[in-house]
Amino acid sequence: MIKVMLIDDEPEIRRLLHKMVEKQPDYQVVSECGDFAGAVKDFAVYKPDVVFMDIDLSGESGLECAKVFTELNPKLKVIFATAHSEYMANAFEIYAFDYLVKPFNMERVVKTLDRIRSSMAEKTLQDDALPDKVVKPEHYKNKLFIKGKEQACLLNMEEIILVEKLEGYTSIVTAKERYRTSISLSDIEEKLSTGEFMRCHKSYIINISQIVRIEPYGRWTYVVKFKDTDETALMTAQNYEEIKKMFA
Repeated sequence: MIKVMLIDDEPEIRRLLHKMVEKQPDYQVVSECGDFAGAVKDFAVYKPDVVFMDIDLSGESGLECAKVFTELNPKLKVIFATAHSEYMANAFEIYAFDYLVKPFNMERVVKTLDRIRSSMAEKTLQDDALPDKVVKPEHYKNKLFIKGKEQACLLNMEEIILVEKLEGYTSIVTAKERYRTSISLSDIEEKLSTGEFMRCHKSYIINISQIVRIEPYGRWTYVVKFKDTDETALMTAQNYEEIKKMFA
């Protein structure tokens, strides 16, 4: 079942969307909210796959709310459902799946939900079709093989300070060098699945042992600083709380 969350400060709009969504197979509305604070709370509880979001939540920004959610879950499908067509460009900058302008066209909503269902089903099939993973010899467990455009490198994992998703490629930073690769951040995260590394933000993986300082950066985000480099990373508030628990 695909879990859906509706965020709009107009109850009648939420009721309309609720009916539209639950008429479609494989969908369930798990939460309805009319403000930023309630939405953040329910998002943590229900962990939806899809969020319908208004741009203006009684004076609060739906764009800012969506940024928080996509940092917590980079795979989230965000659909902006609003009367404000002028914010479309801003919405797609934060990876919005679609942008629906009120009054809603039922056929358009159905097409959007069909596309989400198809994309999620395709992802499941791809995952099921993956071959069995090759098991590394024990003495290579701490090595990361990185293939770049012109060369390949074998890095010691403990030397990696951070990994950053950039436009069109992924950057791996060590104290001595920065490596560029086309390997996705998610694939690298899987290879670095040890207790030393954390996916602290949708665009960053960090080596926890390399952290020197964590500083506030806005309401919901922090900046992480490291030893042996001037590079920094962003960290979500949720991951900041996890770090605090680790060292409590």
